Amino acid sequence: MDFPVSWDELHRNARALAWRLSELGPFEGIVAITRGGLVPAAIVARELEIRLIDTACVATYDKKDMGDPSILKGVEGAGEGEGWLIIDDLVDTGTTARVVRNMLPKAHFATVYAKPAGRPLVDTFITEVSQDTWILFPWDVAPVYAKPIKEMR
Repeated sequence: MDFPVSWDELHRNARALAWRLSELGPFEGIVAITRGGLVPAAIVARELEIRLIDTACVATYDKKDMGDPSILKGVEGAGEGEGWLIIDDLVDTGTTARVVRNMLPKAHFATVYAKPAGRPLVDTFITEVSQDTWILFPWDVAPVYAKPIKEMR
């Protein structure tokens, strides 16, 4: 099942995430998990006035196909993550989350969306979706003509 998310919806949910996180801080910095975590991390950084941002670059997907995780770039200067915030758009199976958790075991892990298999790995999230849902983020889709229902019959 596809679950399309608009830019407005993502922005509202990322701000809601920042609101929840504001009660837990202050945080020294943010580690955004690329690529999906970059946009929500920018919104959270703005809302919490955090200017120190790094990235953890882990590749697990090729389009909709999941493979073994590959660390393209780790995080330096955050120690074990104490006082740091990890931000991602989504935790799915938890494969990427486990890799980053191992890098920064003491960081606070937050995502906008969470699926049941990965949910135990995050500390804070906004929306839970079913495991079989494929979230279509606004950067992954383009507006196209939608046929009227009568034409599809």
